[in-house]
Amino acid sequence: MGPVRRGVSPAAALFVLAPTAALAEVCDKARPSWDGVPFTVWDEALALFSTPAALFLLAASATAILLRSAWGALVVCVLWSGMTMLIVTTDPTGMDDLARLEGCLASPALFILAVATLCGAMILYTNRKPRRG
Repeated sequence: MGPVRRGVSPAAALFVLAPTAALAEVCDKARPSWDGVPFTVWDEALALFSTPAALFLLAASATAILLRSAWGALVVCVLWSGMTMLIVTTDPTGMDDLARLEGCLASPALFILAVATLCGAMILYTNRKPRRG
């Protein structure tokens, strides 16, 4: 009596039916240069911070901080908020969840935390007036 006559165990069925890079072509669309190593939150944060929009906003953040412009920091924080909203809410292909299961996308939570920390620090820093001694 082999395993076929007794039936397939639930663990074996889950292993066979589990999504893998070979079974789904989601990662070919989400990350064309993906090498098969699962993305971590650090990799995802680095990938999101290296987008042109994020690089522009980082430069704008540095400018607002150097000029100590509270209004500039507010505008940049609103733009950061818009970018994070787009990252979290938009999924034009509907495959982000599948890509996360495959391992070629990770959660953007660390990126969002870093952006929130940056915006809070910018608001606090630019609101304080420099001491004159």
